[in-house]
Amino acid sequence: MIFQENETTELKRIVVDDIKKEIIAFANSNGGILYIGVDDSGNITGIHNPDETIQQIANMVRDSIKPDITMFLHYETLNYDGKNITAIHIQRGTERPYYLSKKGLRPEGVYVRQGTSSVPATDTAIRRMIKDTDGDSFESIRSLEQELTFYAAASEFSQREIAFETTQKKTLGILNHDNLYTNLGQLLSDQCTHTIKAAVFETDDQSVFKDRREFSGSLLKQLTDVYDYIDLRNQTHAEFDKLRRIDNRDYPESAVREALLNALVHREYSYSAATLISIYPDRLEFVSIGGLPDGISLDDIMLGLSVCRNPKLANIFYRLQLIEAYGTGIQKIMSAYWGTGKTPQIKTSSNAFKIILPNLNADSRISTEQTPESKMMEQVLSLAKTQGAVTRRDVEDLLTVSQATSNRLIKRMLQYKLLSQQGRGKNTRYTIAQ
Repeated sequence: MIFQENETTELKRIVVDDIKKEIIAFANSNGGILYIGVDDSGNITGIHNPDETIQQIANMVRDSIKPDITMFLHYETLNYDGKNITAIHIQRGTERPYYLSKKGLRPEGVYVRQGTSSVPATDTAIRRMIKDTDGDSFESIRSLEQELTFYAAASEFSQREIAFETTQKKTLGILNHDNLYTNLGQLLSDQCTHTIKAAVFETDDQSVFKDRREFSGSLLKQLTDVYDYIDLRNQTHAEFDKLRRIDNRDYPESAVREALLNALVHREYSYSAATLISIYPDRLEFVSIGGLPDGISLDDIMLGLSVCRNPKLANIFYRLQLIEAYGTGIQKIMSAYWGTGKTPQIKTSSNAFKIILPNLNADSRISTEQTPESKMMEQVLSLAKTQGAVTRRDVEDLLTVSQATSNRLIKRMLQYKLLSQQGRGKNTRYTIAQ
């Protein structure tokens, strides 16, 4: 028999560590035969103890290759010209990609057959093999990254007194039946690669930034951090009805919460682009990757129909009491604006979903700036800035108004926290509020 290396044949004179790579490559490709006791030139050198050789290789395979590949290997001892050689028949595996357990699902751990060589697989090839084996469900596919930690997630589960051990992780879909982390696990892990980008703009377009941030880590941590970021900028504006003070926030808190949850639960995580949150003077926008699921229209969404793109992630959010029930988020957003005269907008494309929350106080601020009273306030603030402080008489002289008018204007500026009062009686002065 003539031995020659090719796409389905590999020759080794003795057992070496590289044998593991050859076995992985054949199992990830179209199968093949590995001969031990034959050198690269095809010369039969033989082995002294075939049984010991087979046991040594079997131990290497069991301890170093994942998932379990033993059922796809068949060992055979052959004799040529009085010399023993071992033939290892490797079938194409059904749980590809197979990899070196110490290296993980990365190119340095996954090999494929290319001509007469076993070479590292590309990231694209690894993803393709995972998808072929695990199916199209992003959540259930094995994560390329297996060195994951869950400090943020464990804290969230602990606060709600929900167990978060191996059994629960399997039930939730964070771990699969081979104890490998899924993409769902990767999303909840501290090593999550998907981010949220948030920005605050000076004007109603994107011409001038006031602030920008990118949030990373577990989706549960991002959820908390981004909500706090928005909440800090969700200003409260006061109105007065005689002696009663009425506080109105720019955006209803329930609407912000539901829009943020929607952006995280329903986005398409097979794309790497970040979720975008933009805060303008007149609106708050949430843009997540992934349009509406096939067969679902925007009218269906408005009626309360929900086809969840990530049902396992939604289930975890439900268990953590972050969402109450499926399909109610959009209705809650709309309900938060009932009676305000403003309506949130929803826009979709084939690859994106946008929720626009109008600023409830934007129009009042614009109208206030256009009133004669606001112009007088600006003049008073300008004088106070120049002099360091103003008196009631300064306001009367500056605006050429009566004492009653100046008192009323100063009182309104104190209510709006534009001015601060210093001293009492004849020594009363007003400075710009800090």
